[in-house]
Amino acid sequence: MSFLELIPQLFQGAVLIGLLAAAIRMATPLVIAGLGQIFAQLSGVLDLSVEGMMLMGAFFGFAGAYYTGNLWLGVLTGMLSGVAVSLVMSFLCITLRANQTIVSIMLVIMLAGLVTFLNKLIFGVGYIPPKTEGFQAVYVPGLSDLPIVGPVLFQQNILVYLGFLLVPIVGIIIYRTTFGMNIRAVGEHPRAADSVGVNVFRTRYLAIIIGGLFAGLAGAFLTLAWTGLFTDIITSGRGWLAIALVFFGKWNPYRLAAGALLFGFVNAVQLRMQAMSGQMVAFQLMLMLPYLLCILVLIVVSRKAGGPANLTVPYKRE
Repeated sequence: MSFLELIPQLFQGAVLIGLLAAAIRMATPLVIAGLGQIFAQLSGVLDLSVEGMMLMGAFFGFAGAYYTGNLWLGVLTGMLSGVAVSLVMSFLCITLRANQTIVSIMLVIMLAGLVTFLNKLIFGVGYIPPKTEGFQAVYVPGLSDLPIVGPVLFQQNILVYLGFLLVPIVGIIIYRTTFGMNIRAVGEHPRAADSVGVNVFRTRYLAIIIGGLFAGLAGAFLTLAWTGLFTDIITSGRGWLAIALVFFGKWNPYRLAAGALLFGFVNAVQLRMQAMSGQMVAFQLMLMLPYLLCILVLIVVSRKAGGPANLTVPYKRE
């Protein structure tokens, strides 16, 4: 059977249902991390350290759950680790007005080394990493039995439901609350916002902290709701994809979620095609597909993407 003959099999019966369910799971960490970055970027701070914060969240989320035996304590630990990184980012870029791009990229590099060191220090260097029992699927009564829709949407774990529930919540906060209005104001015209009593520094600090909280949760999802174990490469560029999705969604949580589902579907397709094709196509080419799609989409949307007027511009109060 040729490679092209395998493609129709992806869209048949149980295979398609499994594919769609996997796409939603794979989209969830992108949605959560991207929602946090909407807060940060709308406030005028381009935080590129998402990859590092997700890696910290994945490691400390796993370690917290592994040693306490409580998955929710692991989730909390992962979120707090993201907050810790965001505080460093906030201090350097808001208080000291350091270059946001350079600082955040250096944080990613530093955190990758730190997590590798801590992983070997705590769990050793064995070939088989320790595992923990992650969140199991929660069947929604009545809805989970529906044909096609039930297995795809209503047989997911609790963090998947939480991740997509955050989409309308973030939309309400950004567009319907005073706090959301203040965030958008300090990103568009911080001096004008300051002149009417909005504390620019505090607002940006809070926005970045929320971004770190969400990134830590996205990282904890990878270990506690997906794999059940931690590896040094578990994020695999998902933090960078989350940043790209913010631009793709034009800082709108609903568009971001739609984009995440698209990338999740492409990722699910390439994984299934790897399994079905065997050695017909190099797996490295399959792994390229989501990132190649990301580049193509960004080329298209970057021409029309607006964004906050003062994104990456430090604020100095006169």
